[in-house]
Formats: sequence, C-alpha cells, structure tokens
Amino acid sequence: MSDKNHEVWRERLASPLTWHYAGFAILLVGVIALGTRFALDWAATSTRTTDALASKQVELKTLELQTAPLRGLDKRVAETRDEIKDFYGKRIPANYSTVLAVIGDLGVKSGVRLSRVQYTQGPPGSNLTEITMDAGLTGDYPQIMKFVNSLERDHTFFIIRAMGLTGQQGGLVNLRLRVSTFLRPEDAAASGLPQQQAESNTPAKANGGEQQ
Repeated sequence: MSDKNHEVWRERLASPLTWHYAGFAILLVGVIALGTRFALDWAATSTRTTDALASKQVELKTLELQTAPLRGLDKRVAETRDEIKDFYGKRIPANYSTVLAVIGDLGVKSGVRLSRVQYTQGPPGSNLTEITMDAGLTGDYPQIMKFVNSLERDHTFFIIRAMGLTGQQGGLVNLRLRVSTFLRPEDAAASGLPQQQAESNTPAKANGGEQQ
C-alpha cells in the first residue's frame, strides 16, 4: 500500500465523523441485542402468565362445580324442616286412640270383621315410635280389598308390612294383616301399650294393647 493510501486511512481514522459512525454501529448492535432479549423474555413471561391464568380459571371452575350442591342449602334445609313438620302434623296420629278409631272406622266402612287384633309398641325412637298392628280380617274379596286400599290411602300414615291368606270358607276369606304406623315418643309413652303383644277375640273397643 502506498504512502498516499496510508495517509488517507490515517485521516479517516482521525476524523470525528468516522468515530461517530463506529459508535452508532456499536450502539445499534447493542440495541438490537437488548431488543431481541426483551422480546424473548416478554414472550416467556406472557406464556407463563397465560398458563397461570388458565390454571386459575380451571381451579375456579372446579371450585364452582364442587360448591354447586351447597348453594341454597340453608333454604332447602328450612324447606325440608317445614315439610317434615307438616307431615307430622297431618299424617302422624296424635295418640293411640286415634289409631284405634281409624282402624275401626275403616273396618266398618269396608264391611270386614277384625279379630285377634294385637298391638305392639316398638323401641322409642328419637323422633317417632313404631306401632304395629297384627290382625285377622274376615270378609269377601271385595270387602278385603276395599279395606286394604282404604288403609293405604288413608290420611293417617300406615305401612302394610305383610299380608297372607289363612283360609277360605263359604265365600269368605281369612286374611292375616300386619300394619305399622307411628306416634311421637311422648304420645307412645302415654298410650300404655305393652312391649309384648296382647290379644283379644272381641271386636269392639280397645283395652290396653288390644282392640276388642
């Protein structure tokens, strides 16, 4: 390279404009590098934020599904209590005499004859005590069915536990029937019913645990 060319390069290197260009190029490379790094970090942060938000949304939806059955629970509990109270007031007999009166009235209306009626008081429960009646019915088929159907539809709450034919003679049917109803524990205690069955063959009125 000639002395003239060396002189030109020295002049260019000594020029402030050359150093400005060099500084600008270095700054530009730095800005590009920092911008690239920022863009990558932003993308990574955005991805993590999106994943975290999606995860929280899933957790929230799961909690909503888990707590859905509990919404309005206090209202449903109050409604259930009112329904139980209404059931007790309308369908649970007030005392043992009411049970006897209903059974006797249904027997008269259906035309069946009740015999060997036995009443048993179950163990006292926290809310109700079961009263079981085991009786023999005599009548023709229509009368027997009328009594059974009337018992099931009666306003007083009865549960038919068992039925069985025990004989038939001269068009009359003998049916053994076991029926349960319930009294409140205090009403059952006041009824004086024995824990063991008492029997009678006379079908008119109650005496202790028997219907005569």
